[in-house]
Amino acid sequence: MIARDAALAGYEGGRIHVQHLSSRESVEAVATAKERGVAITAEACPHHLTLTDEAVRTLDTRLKMNPPLRSEDDRRALVDGLRDGTVDCIATDHAPHAREEKEVPFEEAPMGTIGLETAFAVLHTDLVVPGVVGLGLLVERMTAGAALFDLPTPRIEPGATADVVLVDLGAEWTVGESGYHSRSEHCAFDGRTVRGEILLTLAGGAIAHRAGAPNEVPA
Repeated sequence: MIARDAALAGYEGGRIHVQHLSSRESVEAVATAKERGVAITAEACPHHLTLTDEAVRTLDTRLKMNPPLRSEDDRRALVDGLRDGTVDCIATDHAPHAREEKEVPFEEAPMGTIGLETAFAVLHTDLVVPGVVGLGLLVERMTAGAALFDLPTPRIEPGATADVVLVDLGAEWTVGESGYHSRSEHCAFDGRTVRGEILLTLAGGAIAHRAGAPNEVPA
């Protein structure tokens, strides 16, 4: 489907953005389209970059998502694409559901997992700390989304509006141990100990998140 849509975009001279890459074939299709000069960009999510279908054997509904988790080979292809620029940015696919919606048999549960507040810490823990990718690359991919759509890009310079994140790279914390900022709790990384805590987020010059503060995330 990606190859088809990329071919159509190339033929029409249009632009295409592919969400939630999850397989080697998808990464290869995007790379091929880029080589042919198609105006195509793509993103991947933390869960597809760090987890595999082995985790789904537990039938934990927090791991039911669309696209689904795939093989270790697919995961490695996504990481390679992150390194070489085939994957332009990282998105979370943050999909909140009410607890009662997820606390049902696996086949009946809706697709989706929350991931907004764990995105950086999980990727920092699984990819940066072991040396799989550099911190600079991770930051670049996590902040590249706006430019892909010709939206204003945050700048750190005198007079610019404060759009910054303060991170403690050495801080370790357990996902879900202190609850969630999201109203939902079905996180694929629940119970995991991760390294890297977001202490403060300023968006448009206002505090959007502060560690230890009451819930400030609406979804």
